[in-house]
Amino acid sequence: MLDVAVAYNRYKFLGEEFLTWLWFVIDQNPAILRKTDPDLTSLEIGNRMVLLKRHKKAVEKITVRGENAGLEEAMLALQKGALVAELNLVYRSAELKWQFTLKGESLNLSSVKTPKIAPPQGPEDMEGLVLEKIFLYDKILQFLEKLYKTFIKIRLSTHWHNRETSLMKKWFHTGF
Repeated sequence: MLDVAVAYNRYKFLGEEFLTWLWFVIDQNPAILRKTDPDLTSLEIGNRMVLLKRHKKAVEKITVRGENAGLEEAMLALQKGALVAELNLVYRSAELKWQFTLKGESLNLSSVKTPKIAPPQGPEDMEGLVLEKIFLYDKILQFLEKLYKTFIKIRLSTHWHNRETSLMKKWFHTGF
C-alpha cells in the first residue's frame, strides 16, 4: 500500500495540470464546461492567477493579479514551462455569480463568494437560510468534481498525449 505522503508528493502535479487545462478549456473549448454543467452560463478567469515553474532545486512563482490584469505574463510563463498553481474563477449560472480560488496542489477552495441571499426576516427563517447557503456551496463543489472527473478521463486516455497536449502547446505559443 502506498503511503499517503508518498502518494501526495507523487501525484500533486495533477492539480496544476488540471488548472492549466482548465484555463485552456475556458479559452478554447467552453463546450466541455457546458457538458459538465448545463446550468453554466459562463466560467471566467477572475482577478488572480499563480503559476509555478519548477527548476531542479528551486521553484519560480509568478503571480498575476488585478481586476483587468492582462494574462500575457501568465501566457509567457506557460511558454517557459510553468503550470497554473492557483486560479481565481468566476462561475455564472443564470443571474447568479460565484467567485472563488482553486488551489492546484490540494484542489482546495478559498475566498468563496456565493450569490447574495435575502436576509432572514426572523428566527424561523434561519434554517432555510443555512440550507440555501449549503446548496450554493454544494453547486460549486459538484461542478468542480464533475469537471475534475472529465479532466482525469482525458488525462488517462491516449487522447491526452496524442492530441490534448499538442493543442495546449499550440494555444500558449500562439497566445489568445
